[in-house]
Formats: sequence, structure tokens, C-alpha cells
Amino acid sequence: MIDHLEIRTRDMAASVRFYADLLAPLGYRLEVDGPAKGFGDGTTLDMFLVEGEPSSNVHYAFGAPDRPTVDRIYEVGRIAGHALDRAPALAPHIHPNYYAGYLRDPDDRLIEFVCHAAPD
Repeated sequence: MIDHLEIRTRDMAASVRFYADLLAPLGYRLEVDGPAKGFGDGTTLDMFLVEGEPSSNVHYAFGAPDRPTVDRIYEVGRIAGHALDRAPALAPHIHPNYYAGYLRDPDDRLIEFVCHAAPD
């Protein structure tokens, strides 16, 4: 199991804004504001941003509890002016309930928000 992610970024301020905007609907907020910026949900620290040269050939997928949350995250990104990649949609070639939306972070990495649950 993954304990946490550490993501390198060229632009800390832009990355903090991107992740703060899009992780908020999942209950995450900036909890560590030192040289490394840590995001958590009040009980765990799951992701850190650090200054450095990013790897662009990696994509991250964040789990969402339901499809409306995936839609809301994508809409938050659109309203905030973040780079959109693919609108939320089913991907039945992965499995029948795979529902995901994709954005690009400030370092052009593909960031996915996915729900595996059947609709209510």
C-alpha cells in the first residue's frame, strides 16, 4: 500500500494552488507549510510537494467516493483555470464502473480523479 506521495515541482506556488483547489473536495488541505508542503485529511499526510525537477512521465490517480465528486473536482479545476485534459467519463474498457476525469498539473503531469463505485 502507498503511504504517501512526494511530487517534485518547478513552481511551488502554482502547484500548491492546483492541489489545494482540486484535493479540497476529497477533504484534503495544506497541513505542512515548510520547505516541503504536505497535504492531508486531518488524520494522515498523504502527499508532499518539494522543489525540484519534475518527472513528467508519471500520472497520479486520486480516488473519489462517487461520480458527482469526480465531476465537482473537474469543475473546480475548470473554474480555477487549471489545464483540463479529459472530461469525466466512463472507461468501460478498464472496468464497467471506472469513471474518471483528468487535468494537467503546473508541471504538465496527468492527474486523474477516479471513482470505481457503481452509480447510486
